[in-house]
Parts: sequence; structure tokens; C-alpha cells
Amino acid sequence: MSGAGEVALTDAREGAVVPVAARPNGRRDAIVGVRAGALLVETRAAPEAGAANEAIRRVLAAALGVPRGAVTLTAGGASRRKRFRIEGGESGAIAARLRACAAEAG
Repeated sequence: MSGAGEVALTDAREGAVVPVAARPNGRRDAIVGVRAGALLVETRAAPEAGAANEAIRRVLAAALGVPRGAVTLTAGGASRRKRFRIEGGESGAIAARLRACAAEAG
């Protein structure tokens, strides 16, 4: 796992906001660790026309067991540092699930 630590979630109404450090043009679509309070997500997609953002949204939805529509990019569309809003869960449960995914990656 890269830069072990906690993901710095922000509580949101009926969910949480997750900071993400994107790694486009990678070998796989997966959560690969935590870096500086952000969830490190690698994707095979290129950072063109929103393809990497959509791939990250799919990775987060699958990891958290929520529909893709429950995951929304709220900041950082053209940056490697992003924020995704996750709806449909309590922030503590979302944090626990992300910790488990990051631990599996390490």
C-alpha cells in the first residue's frame, strides 16, 4: 500500500466526500492504497474526455457496493486530486469499507 494512513473523508448529507489521488494510464482499475489522506486509485483509462474520471467512479462504486449513480465527481475534473461524493451510506461505514479495500491492495 502506498503511503499507509487514513482516508480524510468529509461527512455529507446521506453519505461522504472522498478525496482521491488519481493515477491514470495504469495497469489496472483498482484502489491501490492511501496517499496523504487521499484514496489512491489507478485506472487504465487515459485522462482524456473524462474517461479516467468515469473509470474511477466505477472503481469506487464497485468497491463500496453502491450504484454508479451514487458516486459523483464534485471537484478536480481536470486534476489528479479529485473529490467524489458517495451517497447512500453512513460515512463511518464508507470509511471502513475504503480502509478494507486499501488494506487488500497492500
